[in-house]
Amino acid sequence: MTRKIAVLLLLLLALGGMAQAQRTPQELYEGQFQAPEFPAGLDWINVENPLTMSGLAGKIIILDFWTYGCVNCLHVIPVLEQVERKFADEVVVIGVHSAKFQNEGQTENLRQIVGRYGIHHPVVNDNEFAIWRTFGANAWPTVVIIDPRGYGVIRQSGEIPFEAFDNYLTGMIEYYDGLGADIIDRTPLELALEGAGDPGTPLLYPGKVLADEAGDRLFIADSSHNRIIVVDLADNEVVDIIGSSARGFTDGAFADAAFDKPQGLALDGDLLYIADVNNHAIRAADLAAREVITLAGNGIMGRSRLEFGRSVANPLGVSLRSPWDLEFDDAGRLHIAMAGTHQLYIYEPDSNLLYPSVGNGREANLNDVSLANAELAQPSGLYYAGAGKLYFADSESSTIRLADFENDLVTVVSGTTANNLFDFGDIDGELGENRLQHALGVEGGPNGEVFIADTYNSRIKVIPAGATGTRTLYGLGGVGGYADGAAGLAEFDEPGGLSYADGILYIADTNNHVIRMIDLEASIVDTFEFSNPEALVIDPDELTLVGGNAGDRSIVMAGIHQVAPGDGVLRLGFALPPDFKINPLIDSEILVVWGEPMAHQAVAVTEGDVRIPLEFSEGNTFVNADVTLYYCREGEEALCYIETFAYFITVEVAPGHEQTEISLTREIVPPEL
Repeated sequence: MTRKIAVLLLLLLALGGMAQAQRTPQELYEGQFQAPEFPAGLDWINVENPLTMSGLAGKIIILDFWTYGCVNCLHVIPVLEQVERKFADEVVVIGVHSAKFQNEGQTENLRQIVGRYGIHHPVVNDNEFAIWRTFGANAWPTVVIIDPRGYGVIRQSGEIPFEAFDNYLTGMIEYYDGLGADIIDRTPLELALEGAGDPGTPLLYPGKVLADEAGDRLFIADSSHNRIIVVDLADNEVVDIIGSSARGFTDGAFADAAFDKPQGLALDGDLLYIADVNNHAIRAADLAAREVITLAGNGIMGRSRLEFGRSVANPLGVSLRSPWDLEFDDAGRLHIAMAGTHQLYIYEPDSNLLYPSVGNGREANLNDVSLANAELAQPSGLYYAGAGKLYFADSESSTIRLADFENDLVTVVSGTTANNLFDFGDIDGELGENRLQHALGVEGGPNGEVFIADTYNSRIKVIPAGATGTRTLYGLGGVGGYADGAAGLAEFDEPGGLSYADGILYIADTNNHVIRMIDLEASIVDTFEFSNPEALVIDPDELTLVGGNAGDRSIVMAGIHQVAPGDGVLRLGFALPPDFKINPLIDSEILVVWGEPMAHQAVAVTEGDVRIPLEFSEGNTFVNADVTLYYCREGEEALCYIETFAYFITVEVAPGHEQTEISLTREIVPPEL
């Protein structure tokens, strides 16, 4: 059955006028082979009873094959949320969770994730890959679309923008409504939303924590409450809350500011820097003025990475991808774990420059190479040890790695040394023998040791000072649990963040919705108790958990273009108003991604007509052009406007086509005109 499912590329999703002329609606919207039934005996979440293909007759079905540690899969969740809102009557989204990691395959852990990310559609635990194999999925994420008669019509891997779903599903619904009123079943699907339920604690999935020894304070990223909590450690009193708890992207006073799943924190004087993951931005909270500002990121999820060796002078115009953790070095530079591009970045507060510092952007576990040539896999935790040494938790490779800026070298210090993203486990021992499982946190101790939040093993581990091996310190491991006490009895549940101060290791125990404390001298684990927990109570009307930042509002679907194989050109024109020009004082650029395997190119923009050479291989592919344009009126270079958007272009490459150039023009309209 797998080989019979019709497989079409994004050219079907990016429907334009040319597509209608090339294919009949029947070819576009009717699958050729019946989708197989779901296997029996699987665990389902958010529905009372297991769903069946036969029971979904008349519905357009979207199968989302994902695994919850994959940042690309998390990027798909808000897109599908948009689909569910717009096509609530016609479309059923089903999350098919085919776990990469053993921990992810446990139904209770999956239920926690469904609650954490506010997933409001059915999710089936496909931990034996039965549905995955049946539908021929081979990458996370993968989407399959099934027509209302139960026939598979599209299978596509990767992140698909909402506009593509919108265009295709709108056309499909119009087509089937034209065939007969009874084909599409608009009866709402009955759901039994469960998620993780009410945790009964003041926190909800706290992701990271920062202990400020000098100020005797604790900062907590209360991630699923979309806020930052400030605690006085003298008496454990909540002294401030940064963020309204409503999901959003708003600067301003603490009570009005809005975040979306904040994680990493870093402190410099009165400025608390915040990695605002789902807003794809770096924010700063002025603790004295009690105001939040945005320093980098425009709130739009980027679809490409910054090229190594290039810096951005105005980071507010950049589309970032899931910044997860932050750490200052002794030169005052802010290091950023940019999980979504598999790189580390640096932001310089004094110069306002942003640039990649480690990793070429390819997802892998390539070590013993230079900073520029290293290949990372979803870095999610940072610890700066001094002397140019930055440790990072590389979650998808299940390793702790070291970026040595003085010697221009990246090495692995815990976990697998092989360039293999599937070599993980729960094994203590020497480097090369020990194994971690999706570690998210790393922190230094008072004696030179390095602590590890071995997240999916629900353990806290350590690399002793001067040692090359890793051993378990706390946590029974396994499925996760919750128990205080002596080292050998304590239990955690997917701890995500660590911070050390004054003999105490603070832990964001994410799935237990609490902060834990380890007294390193006494070797005792305890739960942090707020002296005024009533200060953390949230008005239920303010709490929004669903999805995340949509991130696709600037994508321009540029239709389908037929080109000949070989050398070609992407020509982008920018029609500026009279008396306006590209600002020569700031770097405007286009980041282009195309082809399979994907190629990347960064092109500077100095005038209104840009020609980008591309090479096209025969077949169906795409070009994504991420544009950041700075422009100004002649003689007023200090007053700069910003235009950010992305072209998504579907390309058919075949010898019969004569065209070698794709030409697009955009009219640029300044805000005041």
